[in-house]
Amino acid sequence: MRKLVILAVVGLIAQLVDGSLGMAYGVTSTTLLLTVGIAPAAASAAVHLSEVGTTLASGASHWRFGNVDWSKVWWMAIPGGVGAFFGAVVLSSISAEAAQPIVAIFLFSLGVYILIRFSFRVSNLVTEKPISRKLLSPLGLGAGFLDAAGGGGWGPISTPTLLSSGRMKPRKVVGTVDTSEFVVALCASAGFLVSLSFAEIPLGIVAALLIGGVVAAPIAAWFVRYLHPRVLGTAVAGVILLTNARTFLRAVGIDPGVNYFVYAAILAIWLVALYFALSFARRDSRPLLGSSEASPQS
Repeated sequence: MRKLVILAVVGLIAQLVDGSLGMAYGVTSTTLLLTVGIAPAAASAAVHLSEVGTTLASGASHWRFGNVDWSKVWWMAIPGGVGAFFGAVVLSSISAEAAQPIVAIFLFSLGVYILIRFSFRVSNLVTEKPISRKLLSPLGLGAGFLDAAGGGGWGPISTPTLLSSGRMKPRKVVGTVDTSEFVVALCASAGFLVSLSFAEIPLGIVAALLIGGVVAAPIAAWFVRYLHPRVLGTAVAGVILLTNARTFLRAVGIDPGVNYFVYAAILAIWLVALYFALSFARRDSRPLLGSSEASPQS
């Protein structure tokens, strides 16, 4: 019982992060389950089954707070669902670890770009323009496949890619990615149910993660609605850099002995970037005080 309560708390924390930053529920939960000895396929299956409920609650909450761009949801969600189904089937027989170094280099590079863009760039952050379906659909397909096969990846791939385009408000990126993830989680779960015996799926863990995630979903969506775009973008960039640092350093051949120094440097730079982002946010908000457009994201 104690273990399930702890898992529910983990689900709550993971969804608070995911719902606020558009990523990390799958990565956080899957890592914990692997640590306690759950097989990779069973761990990913448990996480995706719980995400069917948490993403539904998260999508509804983001829609309620106006964080969703529906014109982009289906162009990502449907290819993402197809990719997730086949990723789940693949995971039952092989691992997607071979792709991890390439993905880590890509995401780490995006993290650096987003950090610079949202923390230190003085000019206008976002110019809302259409995003081509030729980007959205392949992005959804690849992110969905890696999400199911790798135990997490929908948010870490989709969110920074859309943020780096500068064509969507950060809160719209987070809300759109989280909402479209419902289809991805549903299709991935279907793939796992086809590939695995029902007895192999830890239903108690699914329930615990689900309960924690559903409680956290509306809190995270409310938080995103009122968080300044600079702060939100900088927070996303820091999470991308820290979560991909280890694989990135290994991929580029850096001596593991210096890893902790690199982590410390990334953390220090992130804190400085957050300071600059908060400073810009306060400056941007000052002219609006007392007006009906006081919200930095209106």
